[in-house]
Amino acid sequence: MSFRRISILAAVALLAVTLAVGVARAQAGPTVADFTLKTAANADVALKSYAGSKAVVVVFLNPTCAFSRLYQERLASLSNAYRGRGVQFLFVNVPIFLDAPGTAAPGEVELPTLTDASQQVDNLLGVTKTEEAVVLQPVAGGFAIRYRGAIDDNPQVAGSVQQYYLRQALENVLAGRAAAVEGKRATGCLIKQ
Repeated sequence: MSFRRISILAAVALLAVTLAVGVARAQAGPTVADFTLKTAANADVALKSYAGSKAVVVVFLNPTCAFSRLYQERLASLSNAYRGRGVQFLFVNVPIFLDAPGTAAPGEVELPTLTDASQQVDNLLGVTKTEEAVVLQPVAGGFAIRYRGAIDDNPQVAGSVQQYYLRQALENVLAGRAAAVEGKRATGCLIKQ
């Protein structure tokens, strides 16, 4: 083999390694250990029980928050669409800075919510507002955070959405790619700490 061919092969190999390292770094993200939430019947739901899932989406909401009510149907639709693809949705009811009772209006979709009385999970995942979603992917030793942010770009009018941030992040994670969506700031009610 000539020196030129060896140089070209070495350059191609170096390029391939550089791309592989870049993809691995893009896939790397902060990881979280297990946490436990409670159902309405006071049963424990542990994150580690979803280690066999392809992804877990944790969405923080509160029925008192108008933004939560606006996203009910969209979240139910996303959950149904991705359930068969190995994605589990966990809806966490968190306290917000409103004193009104939290009930859904007649005709609204009721999502199965979990509670976190100690509020460790929203702190652990770095969430500050309702309708903020976190995509977790099982990895060795826990779950990697692949996306944290808004569900889409229009909380008020579902028919006017142009950017589906959560859906795009899920599609990329399911395809084995980096989420490719930077965390988008969620529009919602502030979580009471």
